[in-house]
Amino acid sequence: MSYLLGIDIGTSGAKALLIDAEGAVIASATEEYPLYTPRPLWAEQDPEDWWRATVGAIRTVLERSGVHAEDVAGLGLTGQMHGMVALDADGHVLRPCIMWNDQRTALQCAEIMDTVGRERFLALTGNLALPGFTAPKILWVRENEPEVYRRIAKVLLPKDYIRYRLTGDYATEVSDASGTVLFDVAHRRWSLEVLEALDIPPSWMPNSYESPQVTGTVSETAARETGLRPGLPVAGGGGDQAAQAVGSGIVREGVISVTVGTSGVVFAATDEMKLDPQARLHSFCHAVPGRWHVMGVMLSAGGSLRWLRDTIAGPEREVGRLSGVDPYEIMIAEAAQVPAGSEGLLFLPYLTGERTPYADPNARGAFVGLTLRHGKGAMVRAVLEGVAYGLRDSLELLRALHIPIRQVRASGGGARSTLWRQIMANIFGTELVTINITEGAAYGAALLAGVGAGV
Repeated sequence: MSYLLGIDIGTSGAKALLIDAEGAVIASATEEYPLYTPRPLWAEQDPEDWWRATVGAIRTVLERSGVHAEDVAGLGLTGQMHGMVALDADGHVLRPCIMWNDQRTALQCAEIMDTVGRERFLALTGNLALPGFTAPKILWVRENEPEVYRRIAKVLLPKDYIRYRLTGDYATEVSDASGTVLFDVAHRRWSLEVLEALDIPPSWMPNSYESPQVTGTVSETAARETGLRPGLPVAGGGGDQAAQAVGSGIVREGVISVTVGTSGVVFAATDEMKLDPQARLHSFCHAVPGRWHVMGVMLSAGGSLRWLRDTIAGPEREVGRLSGVDPYEIMIAEAAQVPAGSEGLLFLPYLTGERTPYADPNARGAFVGLTLRHGKGAMVRAVLEGVAYGLRDSLELLRALHIPIRQVRASGGGARSTLWRQIMANIFGTELVTINITEGAAYGAALLAGVGAGV
């Protein structure tokens, strides 16, 4: 029996997932690592923490499964997108990784748009320059840490640093590279025009592959550290959302995924690059060769309900503690007693700003229409409805781009609620199917490894 390994370099930890050739999950393990916020708006991690966690997770999953390293046929990588890992000519990390949720680069984003031009930049990269993306971080280092900038020889994304440690090769793949906004998304290659306009050496960019392609093999050194066999093929993998889409079967037009976690993501595969002229949606290469994807991101989906739980649901939390019942279940039961429309109460779910369709970090949430007759149940239901309407904004933008929506597949913690699923189905006006995806992006990475290894 052959097995496949998926590695997910997440924001809070590294996950290793082992599946068999039929796609059944055999074992998984996660090792956590810290997030550093040394200044306001900053978010950083130490790439060495990722490597230590990856080594630990791989060794644990092999031990738990009892699978011999010789029976692992392929390895795929996924993880948080947009992070900047700067390496010197000897492959040493020059500074902590500036992460996807770092917000220090507003000035550099404006500089990029002024230099390249909004319309040209959007046509090439499929996106506008936003603080989370990679390119403005490179400019920030140039302007604020010139001694580091002078020593840069390579810039890698988080999962691709782990690839380097595993194989010794500098490589990435098209879905993750799209999130740098240095990538020509339509032609699936680095944009020399953007790199030259921003005065970033093209040699700093790693070779780019299609996601299932083998980019290298596990080195003798990495094999000794991880317990894997030397020569194990390592596939390109994918950015976290693209890899999760592969694992969820979102690989062709017509089937859309809605993921309701802390944030909310609406994801659609397309047969050609689809560009929102107002840049309210992100356009990236898909992890499926010859396909692209369009994505809307809502910053506070399940996060809005968690805020409400932490703010006003003290009694529900106490009952849950004493009874063993999840406080969310108690809150949802209260909301179920309130009719659709929440008795006229509206909730705007912009607690941490917004990305789609309003790319505004200063957007703010609100309850609108609150009166003396509204109780806690109405507030909970208003949050459920407000989030569903926010997600529908992205679906309407997909329709405006003539992307067919025949079925919506819902996953994430929010999709486990029967009431919330029904609210979403009613508001979306589409068939809503729930998929039980607990391993997420790591599962998609393992599947991509299987394609690359010919399993």
